[in-house]
Amino acid sequence: MTRVPRSADAARVLPARIVALAISTLAAAGAFLLFLQFGWADGLDAMDIVRSAFILASTFWLAWGAAHALLGLLTQPRAPQIDRSAPIRGRTVILVPVYNEDPVTTFSRIAAMDMSLRATGTTAHIHFAILSDTRDEGIAARERLWFLRLLRETAGEGRIFYRRRTVNKGRKAGNIEEFIQRSGAAYDYALILDADSLMEGETIVEMIRRIEAEPRLGLLQTLPKVIRARARFGRAMQFSASFHSPVFARGLAMMQGDTGPFWGHNAIVRVRAFAESCGLPELSGPPPFGGHIMSHDYVEAALLARAGWVVRLDDDLGGSFEEGPENLVDHAKRDRRWCQGNLQHARLVGAPGLRGWNRFVFVQGILSYIAPLFWLGFLVASIAAPYFAPAPDYFPVPYWPFPVFPSDETWKAIGLAVGIFGLLLLPKLMVAVDAMIRGRAQGFGGNLRVLESTLAELLFSSITAPILMMFQTRSVVQVLSGRDGGWPTNNRGDGSLTFAEAWAACYWIVTWGLLGLGTTWTFAPGLVPWLLPVALPMILSPLIVGWTSRPSSTALFSTPRDRDPAPVMLLQEAVLAGWQRAVADEAEPLPFAAGARHA
Repeated sequence: MTRVPRSADAARVLPARIVALAISTLAAAGAFLLFLQFGWADGLDAMDIVRSAFILASTFWLAWGAAHALLGLLTQPRAPQIDRSAPIRGRTVILVPVYNEDPVTTFSRIAAMDMSLRATGTTAHIHFAILSDTRDEGIAARERLWFLRLLRETAGEGRIFYRRRTVNKGRKAGNIEEFIQRSGAAYDYALILDADSLMEGETIVEMIRRIEAEPRLGLLQTLPKVIRARARFGRAMQFSASFHSPVFARGLAMMQGDTGPFWGHNAIVRVRAFAESCGLPELSGPPPFGGHIMSHDYVEAALLARAGWVVRLDDDLGGSFEEGPENLVDHAKRDRRWCQGNLQHARLVGAPGLRGWNRFVFVQGILSYIAPLFWLGFLVASIAAPYFAPAPDYFPVPYWPFPVFPSDETWKAIGLAVGIFGLLLLPKLMVAVDAMIRGRAQGFGGNLRVLESTLAELLFSSITAPILMMFQTRSVVQVLSGRDGGWPTNNRGDGSLTFAEAWAACYWIVTWGLLGLGTTWTFAPGLVPWLLPVALPMILSPLIVGWTSRPSSTALFSTPRDRDPAPVMLLQEAVLAGWQRAVADEAEPLPFAAGARHA
């Protein structure tokens, strides 16, 4: 196995990590002590300590996210200095794994990227490989038909390949691994996409130039922007991904340095490094903790870093796009798979040879799903707290004739609540102010529109957060109880839900919301006003989920790509419109020819 020297980039990375950890630790410690003092006012008991511990863990996680934003605001992304006039010598393959996807839409993206690449005028050798893991025979037949049309319309013979695996061992990671084992020696670099990925030809060429210019670079990750969202939920997520995520990603890039992230798509890898370093083991035992590694991307990034390769997030790169879920239920289904994959990493934290930061990243991934349980535990402990509190002693001093009443520490609880909400709200407000100052807000409709969209997104997040908390809590409980969630097909296109569909997905959340509110009213009525912001969205979850799945008719959550679509988006829309007309006219392509080329 080839081993390359590590980067000496600690001068920038180490201070960023120290600052983020210091902010998170201080915020968590302050919240812990403040709540402990609040509980101490009427006599400290075990439940006060339990609640303080939940506050400690929850506040640390919130502050960690806020630290990302703070670091991201301190610097601006910069492109590396490379010779862009030098010829590209390496050969690149663009991998498009598909799994029960609509081939008309997926292959139209490939056609658009191919056209965009040809428009750059580059002489680089770039191929496409469609790697099908489709299990549905009807969809597989359509894949073969539309692949032939794709070849015909792009003159892609010898440049665009298709193959379908008979056994989808290892899911997406196994699909890519099998291709690299069979055909990887023909290429120097592989650009890994998802079925819904779309990238500008100029961005692809720039990524090839960057990885070719840095022999130590094993993986280069872009920040994909969500596009084409129509529903209220989808548009809120799209706005957040386009407006807030670049700043948070910048903070992440500053902290991770050359042990950066891999998100499984819209990233280019050095084939030799990937082949030598990223063979994934099959974990012993049955799923959900055994079997194939589901969240393979973070593991592959860690394995590359272990071998000494640089894994980098270049947050300055534009022209990288994806599509997201259009409703909260589809988001929760996808999140269920990520939850199982991240919790599975508990078995990998102690793997030999990993770098310390990669182990910490595994822990972060686990915490991202455990954190909602901290808040849930805090709520349950708060309801039960009155039954653990000691009886009040108004005459603690013997023979003293006057009662001593405990001091009112309510202001500390209010201050703590304000501080926690500040950790949630302040980072996004800071991003909005920064965008107004630097002029970035103009691409999102101007300063006023950005302020409106930011406040609306904060309100939207506050309303949907309790519902997402319940979905994540259920996912964690299912995984810990041994239930395998599998790998469900992603839903594309219109995500509108009827009330019946929303009710079927959320009735259990309504039940828990009513039970929680009723229990609080019975045993701790003073906490009811504090619980309402959590309980009401849970009780109304079918209405919220259904309403947010409907198409949005407002100008809120406008993004630059709404106002000015990227060239590759226009190309894909034109190709897709033509192909859809062909479907409507029943002008299916010719049957799959025996002479068509395969990867």
